[in-house]
Amino acid sequence: MSQVKPHLDRKLSLLHATAINMIDMVGIGPFVVLSVVAQIIGGPYFLYAWIAGAVLSYLDAMVWSQLGAALPRAGGSFHFLKEGYGKKWGPLMSFLFVWQTMIQAPLVIASASIGFAQYASYFFNFSFIQEKIVSGSVVILVISLLYRKIESIGKISVFLWVGVLGTMGWIILGGVANGHFLDPIKHINDGFSMQHGFVAALGFASVKTIYSYLGYYNVCHLGGEIKNPSKNIPRSMFISITGIAILYLSMNISVASVLPLNTIMNSKYVVSDYIKTLYGAHAGAFVTVLILLVAFASLFSATLGYSRIPYAAAQNKSFFGYFNKLHPTLHFPHRSLLVLGGIAFVFSLLFRLKEVIDAILAMRIMIQFIGQAIGLILLVKRKGNSFFPWKMPLYPLPLILAIAIWIGIFFSTGQKMMISGLVVISLGLVAYAIAKKMKWIGSDELLATSDRHPTDEQA
Repeated sequence: MSQVKPHLDRKLSLLHATAINMIDMVGIGPFVVLSVVAQIIGGPYFLYAWIAGAVLSYLDAMVWSQLGAALPRAGGSFHFLKEGYGKKWGPLMSFLFVWQTMIQAPLVIASASIGFAQYASYFFNFSFIQEKIVSGSVVILVISLLYRKIESIGKISVFLWVGVLGTMGWIILGGVANGHFLDPIKHINDGFSMQHGFVAALGFASVKTIYSYLGYYNVCHLGGEIKNPSKNIPRSMFISITGIAILYLSMNISVASVLPLNTIMNSKYVVSDYIKTLYGAHAGAFVTVLILLVAFASLFSATLGYSRIPYAAAQNKSFFGYFNKLHPTLHFPHRSLLVLGGIAFVFSLLFRLKEVIDAILAMRIMIQFIGQAIGLILLVKRKGNSFFPWKMPLYPLPLILAIAIWIGIFFSTGQKMMISGLVVISLGLVAYAIAKKMKWIGSDELLATSDRHPTDEQA
């Protein structure tokens, strides 16, 4: 009897996909950057930065939805860029994306583990060395939990998702119950004036809020494991963004309805201090435990999605062949998972959270977000609208707006991070030239038709 070749299984439903997206989005980010955003804006209108993050997420999700529904395979952006830019430039753009993923994906994983360790200091007052031991240990634990079949991971994701929603729900209900929930909305424009200083501050603050929304596209990286992908990929993204935007705004409003602005701006554990003010020290400690659970859930989801990208690229002979292996019995890309996890472990020991947040966005904007949007324009021009099972409303207006905002965010990351992002791209160009010359990468073929639009049996 011939042995069945390991392959990715389409076992993730809309519920699983939405849960994976949402737990990726709600990591430690909204809890640690809430105070930072308030500091940057310096007034009750800091809520506008969270609205700006939601708007950009919706616009960009339209790009991801149109591409993800048409090209539902593991690796997401790798295939989007390769198809979008065609035979001439597609191999280069897709290689650059995977190249930067080998750096920025571990940065994302490290950011969650570093944030986890920092927030755990609420209990233990860790030294710098102790924080690093905790952050590294968290990465190791996540890798061990992901070393299993995808249907088991789907169940774990739903469990963690329930914990995320429960935690956010309690935080929000505390604000509603105190009777002053609407006050921050009524006073949102106190001291507000549309001047250059506000626009600049909004840009800097939006770097932090957009970081907190990142992950709405995680389902695209798992495209080869999603049931009915042409419908479930777009649905899961828009459900996720809507739900998270409501949760983030409600949480910020709840906190601002209880704590004075100065306290919000200067608190290291602002949500824990908020619950402590409402219900006492024991409740403050309990919500801290729940926030750590949320941070862990996000780390779990992000690592899951990113581990599929080097595998997908290697399978397409567009990245180093070492990653073109699935586990023989568990059917997941174990080499990708272990390599990205190992790099993330090192990053979690080396860097601080603020550096990591800015670097994540600076590295991704040019190739992944802007490059991918331009790739969609090129693909529509070549293939026509009939190629896409899901079509962007008012095309191409949302796409153009997204590109313009991403350019503004790129400049807002600061000169140091902009240069770092461009250096990574430059090194990627050198690595691509060497890989082509040494024939470490090969085929420039695009996807087969059956890979673009899975049949009912395949889906």
